[in-house]
Amino acid sequence: MEKRSKIYVAGHTGMVGSALVRKLQKEGYSNLVLKTSCELDLTNQSAVESFFRNENPEYVFLAAARVGGIEANNKYRANFLYENLMIQNNVIHQSYVHGVKKLLFLASSCIYPKLAPQPIKEEYLLTGKLEPTNEPYAIAKIAGVKMCENYNLQYGSNFISVMPTNLYGPNDHYDLKTSHVLPAMLRRFHEAKFSQKEFVELWGSGTPRREFLHVDDLAEACYHLMHKYEGNVSVNIGTGKDISIEELAILIKEIVGYKGEISWDTTKPDGTPRKLLDVSLIHSLGWKHSIKLKEGIKKVYKERFLN
Repeated sequence: MEKRSKIYVAGHTGMVGSALVRKLQKEGYSNLVLKTSCELDLTNQSAVESFFRNENPEYVFLAAARVGGIEANNKYRANFLYENLMIQNNVIHQSYVHGVKKLLFLASSCIYPKLAPQPIKEEYLLTGKLEPTNEPYAIAKIAGVKMCENYNLQYGSNFISVMPTNLYGPNDHYDLKTSHVLPAMLRRFHEAKFSQKEFVELWGSGTPRREFLHVDDLAEACYHLMHKYEGNVSVNIGTGKDISIEELAILIKEIVGYKGEISWDTTKPDGTPRKLLDVSLIHSLGWKHSIKLKEGIKKVYKERFLN
């Protein structure tokens, strides 16, 4: 990508998309095409076709998606499947039709089998059953990965896909009904501190292990791969280190300064027992994360709740 290249960031108002925009602007890219969902409905085939015909972007970062935590994924199963399939189908296909030089598709580590060997290698995709609570979202994302792969094979496109681990950072969602575990915990502990609640109740047993990556590190990785990588293997992006949900809760409790107790509602689902990515491939391509978890959470908490 040259500094004057026209780059379309789909989903630029979201956590991932906004991080990509910050990174591109920092690197001197100013010819960015940005459309909100009100301006361009990516589930609308004719609208997306018209957009690509009029704008003709040279590069595309596909970060637009319907996302959420366990409860949202499980409750809005049809929405997660339909909307994500439509977004991907429209943007990836029109990128091919209108000659986009390179596209990067943001998938998700939740597309791996629920009981995949740990750490999870890229080759484990489609080798076992998915986690039932987020199966519709995962199936949609798998379809996006396979679209990139097969458009490359049939048409000679240069579409790559990446599988980030659990993300956190600026512009995250903090709605307790739809957010992911880390932002939800930050909000719960913050509100409990200022309302002086005796305990904070959290879902599950606390035993599942998760890996967390700051979204600015993800943007750095995506930028790096757009310059350095071509291929049909969807590249894992993570830290290579994980933490139990209980350990995460204790860490966030400390950062927030909450003095009460933690109560675990074991009637609620845990989700996948462990999800740690093997990051050997991206390390071999010359990228490693730089933001440590405690440092990243402190920064997010200050920016979101204390300013």
